[in-house]
Amino acid sequence: MSGVQTPSIDFDAFIFDLDGTLLDTADDLGGALNRVLADANVAPVAEHVYRPAASNGANALLEVGFGDKWPELEQLALRQQLLDYYAEDIAVHSKCFNGIEQLLIALEQNNIKWGIMTNKPGFLTEPLVQAIPSLRDAKAVVSGDTLAVSKPSPDPLLHTAEILDVDPSRCLYIGDAERDIQAAKAANMYSATALWGYIPSLDAALGWQADFNWQTPIDAFNHI
Repeated sequence: MSGVQTPSIDFDAFIFDLDGTLLDTADDLGGALNRVLADANVAPVAEHVYRPAASNGANALLEVGFGDKWPELEQLALRQQLLDYYAEDIAVHSKCFNGIEQLLIALEQNNIKWGIMTNKPGFLTEPLVQAIPSLRDAKAVVSGDTLAVSKPSPDPLLHTAEILDVDPSRCLYIGDAERDIQAAKAANMYSATALWGYIPSLDAALGWQADFNWQTPIDAFNHI
């Protein structure tokens, strides 16, 4: 698909990334990070520090927290510790971004299928989705370990389209990370950048050349 703002298109399915796109999970992820840091007698990090890393996985969060010390540490053990803490309190603060619930309702009302494709591992994805009532009606939920590969590989997106029984070229994938846009392009899907999410910067996000760059979920209503 092209990297320019495309005219209105009728889609058969919307597929969403999870963290930073459907859900604001940064405070629960940051809380788990700060528990790990406290155990290591390292000062906690503030929201504005951990939030940009929230879409990039446990290692990215730990690197933000430990800084220059991170390469020298027991990374696998610390990653597991963070995931364990996160699993304990996975949906304390997490909630849909403003406009997401209305968007999902509109998709249902217009008989447009929708699903979730995230790099988050299944043991975290499944309880998180179940904890958020608005997400329980997803017609497909594909996690980072559902297949042997994850984004930016197109395979998980193609698998999601197969579950939804929709041609990939009739799908739109929405995400807040460069790998999301790369995966969509490789899967021959249209792509939209969730600028409300955990993007590194506006300039960087626009440089990914998604088909659409949306300031809020309400921007998607033009394509329903």
